[in-house]
Amino acid sequence: MNTFKPRETLTEQVARHIENLIAFGQLHSGERIYETAMAKQLDVSHGSIREGLLLLEKRHLVRNVPRKGAFVTELDHFFVRSLYEILELYLTHTGRKLARQWQPQDMTRLESLYERMEACHQNNDLLAFLELGIEYTQASLAYADNYFIVAAIDDLWPSAKRCAFVAFRQGSQKLLEDNLAHMRESIEAIRARDEERLTDILRRYASLQCEQVLAALEVKEQTNDAVR
Repeated sequence: MNTFKPRETLTEQVARHIENLIAFGQLHSGERIYETAMAKQLDVSHGSIREGLLLLEKRHLVRNVPRKGAFVTELDHFFVRSLYEILELYLTHTGRKLARQWQPQDMTRLESLYERMEACHQNNDLLAFLELGIEYTQASLAYADNYFIVAAIDDLWPSAKRCAFVAFRQGSQKLLEDNLAHMRESIEAIRARDEERLTDILRRYASLQCEQVLAALEVKEQTNDAVR
């Protein structure tokens, strides 16, 4: 079997850097991204920045406006509800397949990720917890067996990470515990091959996380209004 994996391209590296600036709140909702300043900061060409921004537009983090420039996508109530509505549809669809078809190695991987996330919770390592949470969800998509769903979810992860960080910043310990409880419950449903229970867990979790993100945005807006 060919195990060769090409190195990440410069465009992808640039996109990943800007993605993290947005996801972790260093570039704010609606803020303009200046190509010249970003190119100088990263010591790359304008073309590399432009290509990276086009990639991030595909991932719903950036809006490229003709003759005006690139702007961070607005993180508002409509965006958040739209994101979690579509994630719920995708995850419940693929979750049913996983519950029916999982193999022992799949369960081993999910259990391992859960244990690593527990360790991150104990060490209060929020960023590592978020990354592992995304890896856990990606692992649960092993049986999606649908090109369009997998491609679409790949483009949604950066926004999911961005939303999760907004919520975790407002109440990290409680939200970390909620995430771990959800994962423990979902692993039990997968192990039991209980499609209906897993679907219900995923729906409840998507709804809960959506409301947590919206509540965090409300707090952030109120804080900003108070500062003004």
